Amino acid sequence: MGDSRNSQWDKHEDLPFLPTCGPLPVLPFRRNRKVIPCSHRHQSYEAGVKFESHHLAYCTNIHPAESWDETFHVLKTDVLAVRDRVASSKKFAIGLRLSAQAALELLEDDHLDQFESWLAQENCYVFTINGFPYGAFHGTRVKENVYKPDWTHMSRLVYTEQLFTIISRLCPAESGGSVSTLPGSFKEFGADENLIFANLYSCALTVETLAKETGKDLHLGLEPEPLGHFENTEETIAFFERFFAWCDIEELDSNPIKKHIGINYDTCHFALEFDDCHQSLKALTEAGLRISKIHLSNALSFDPQNPEALEAIRPFDEPTYLHQVILNSDPLTRFKDLPEFREATTATEGRIHFHVPLYSEPLSPLASTLDHAEAALTYLKEHPKTCPHLEIETYTWGVLPDQLQKPLTDQISAEYDWVLSR
Repeated sequence: MGDSRNSQWDKHEDLPFLPTCGPLPVLPFRRNRKVIPCSHRHQSYEAGVKFESHHLAYCTNIHPAESWDETFHVLKTDVLAVRDRVASSKKFAIGLRLSAQAALELLEDDHLDQFESWLAQENCYVFTINGFPYGAFHGTRVKENVYKPDWTHMSRLVYTEQLFTIISRLCPAESGGSVSTLPGSFKEFGADENLIFANLYSCALTVETLAKETGKDLHLGLEPEPLGHFENTEETIAFFERFFAWCDIEELDSNPIKKHIGINYDTCHFALEFDDCHQSLKALTEAGLRISKIHLSNALSFDPQNPEALEAIRPFDEPTYLHQVILNSDPLTRFKDLPEFREATTATEGRIHFHVPLYSEPLSPLASTLDHAEAALTYLKEHPKTCPHLEIETYTWGVLPDQLQKPLTDQISAEYDWVLSR
């Protein structure tokens, strides 16, 4: 593969941070890549806060932090405050979010050693990392920029491999480690799918190497989202069918993909698509796709023909995150963001990509898709081997309308109470 394609990977406009780790080779499949050695120390492990047999954490992407120092401060303060509320003397799992900047800084000097020691000291462990947002995720316009760089860019690959170096070191052997990421790209970017496949395959080889070196089950979860490169059950299965076909064309073994790349199933996102939870999870697994992690999250629902409901959704229009709207017309009608939904419709239900609390239904005339999250937990009880990792992911506390605000520790603790009471 020539230098022109490699330069296309490396360039991206408006990136908030681009990690550098020495010269990047031209070939996409870096099979003999040097990997930072993993520690042979293993944390002692006992039953922690779990849903049934599933590891449970909340995602720390709710806390504003971009550097490693900022992230570590959040862990020592906000996260431990939640632990003290919900975990008592049990081992507490942390759903870590690391920006590209924080990931690179954590791999410098002895920071990872220090973090590993701190986790043991505080009776905490990390089994998953959210690697979807590459750069700033708070206090700025995120919107579609959360998809940048996408999987056509080498910088996304390097960042994700750094996250796997970190999770392979930190996660207990009993839990294994997962990293979640974007669904390849964003539809309006018109991404070159062959580049997505090439970079994902390269990542799968790296994860395979780390898994063999550590003896741990490591896996990447692509997270379908409205207007993502693939966004619902049907499109997800079709994407992986094309991925496997690409492997055949390139004469590459597809087993690293099947073992180490799967789906990060976000209950808010699949509910937005009006997909039935049990049918979706069944279809994905029957297609041979791995469910890497399940995000427990909840979307807004409203009656698009009710003037009071149309007025009630307006306070959820805020400038930070993308709030896609999907109407249950036939076929479904999609809007990129809440301000674009203006027209009259004959649809009977609309759903908005705005993560609202799991533990409390919105006030009438609004509703939520909470039944989808409940269905996912029911499915896990009936099919416990579907997925080992659960993560509470209500990241929008900071932009909720004023009437829904309360202290963050109270909010997150109530989320745990809701999950553990199912």
